[in-house]
Amino acid sequence: MVKIDGHVHTLFCPHGSNDDFILYIEQAIKNGFQSISFTEHAPLPEGFIDPTPEKDSAMPLEKLDDYIHQLKELKREFKNDIEIKIGLEVDFITGYEKETEKLLNDYGPELDDGILSVHFLKALDKYYCLDFDAETFDRLIHLTGGVTNVYQLYFHTVWQAVVSDLGLYKPKRLGHLTLVRKFQKLFPENNSHFYWIEKIFHEMAKRDMELDVNVAGLRKEYCGEIYPPENIIQMATQQKIPLVYGSDAHSAKDVGANYDDFLKAIL
Repeated sequence: MVKIDGHVHTLFCPHGSNDDFILYIEQAIKNGFQSISFTEHAPLPEGFIDPTPEKDSAMPLEKLDDYIHQLKELKREFKNDIEIKIGLEVDFITGYEKETEKLLNDYGPELDDGILSVHFLKALDKYYCLDFDAETFDRLIHLTGGVTNVYQLYFHTVWQAVVSDLGLYKPKRLGHLTLVRKFQKLFPENNSHFYWIEKIFHEMAKRDMELDVNVAGLRKEYCGEIYPPENIIQMATQQKIPLVYGSDAHSAKDVGANYDDFLKAIL
């Protein structure tokens, strides 16, 4: 099995570290990876206002060309050492499908890889970043009428992301499927969401999509598990959905983190 880290952020992330690209690449090589995908948060779609206080959820559009240019140079520089893929983590935001498709059409030809994720939920005509902090998640609970309703809204939105038509350059990998469980130790839920996960995997299998097996949840105080956990990984395996390790590193030291936990979960 080729050792790949398929979910890595960069100094272009407004809420990440300032570690240089080369530090990420050197860490990947040190940890024995043959391939690394830089998947920075894509610019948010035109007209969408970032609901986070610092409005730092994604890379600004004016920096995207520089991001791609720098990675092209590094691909050439390190071509004999490691495969470097230029990618984006693209947010699916309900109501902004056309704007997202336009961004993908404009920049898709420059990309080697991509992740499609859900971070923002629409509740009572406002958008909230569900993984920003526990207070925002608690707000979603009150707006929707309960933690189970937040889970249902989240997984319905993920299902919409999978079945949506975002054009030729729609990302083929679904990011951190169970991100909604980031605060599960504070807000427990009784696993009533498996109906939606089965629907999501059914549609992913039809579309030859991959699943980001994202170890970042192990580093989150109120989560403590992989996104998604092992029982859901087994459901994906039964549907023959390809699994791709993702460190979701926002600093160089986290490239390749918890790779042994990933192997235990998928084998």
